[in-house]
Amino acid sequence: MDFSNRTVIVTGAGNGIGRGVALHYAEKGARVVIADIDEPAGAQTAARIKEQGGEALFVKTDVRVEADIIRLMETAYQTYGRIDFLINNAGKSCSKSPYELSVEEWDEMINTNLRSVFLCSREAAKYMRRNKEGGAIVNIASTRAIMSEPNWEAYAATKGGIVALTHALAASLGKDRITVNAISPGWIETGDYAKLRPADHEQHLSGRVGKPDDIARACLYLTDKANDFLTGINLVVDGGMTRKMIYVE
Repeated sequence: MDFSNRTVIVTGAGNGIGRGVALHYAEKGARVVIADIDEPAGAQTAARIKEQGGEALFVKTDVRVEADIIRLMETAYQTYGRIDFLINNAGKSCSKSPYELSVEEWDEMINTNLRSVFLCSREAAKYMRRNKEGGAIVNIASTRAIMSEPNWEAYAATKGGIVALTHALAASLGKDRITVNAISPGWIETGDYAKLRPADHEQHLSGRVGKPDDIARACLYLTDKANDFLTGINLVVDGGMTRKMIYVE
């Protein structure tokens, strides 16, 4: 996969999965626009890419704010002359009893995790449709869109919404040669991988917990022009965890 002369925007690229995605695109020759509300972390990701000989631009962005998103896309286009790919990764988690979850907390989750995906996709697509080749959007959902634990209602709702929004956008943007897909990560360890226990790995059919690199490679696959027959799907990347039958002895 060669992404030379292509521009990718990665939201939430200051840390974790987003950072891993940004670094992988840079390794493949893409010009990477890093969007994050965390200025030191976002700038650090951009600096690392530049140190490795890549092109990167950090734009401080609060994905809850429509004006910030519009400015992000305008800046990316003015800097590089095109927008090819968007990875909607920015988000936050929330675990709280539904008896205690406030309307304000619910709205905060919706605005951060779900509304931002629509707004970023809408604004990026306005530039992607100018390309002869169109473009590609990948939305980072979660396996919590299809399975649950207690007290994750707000987070699950946003991730389920992302999956639904993905196929809706795929239908609307297909005429402009823009593919839209989702990735639902399972357990992706963004901390100290060495501290994981054998039991953590063994509960996966793959025999290991996931890493940001696993999601990054999936993003590359879904945005490769050779794979433009794929659109509207939700690719579950979870080491087989959602397919493992569990019986309590």
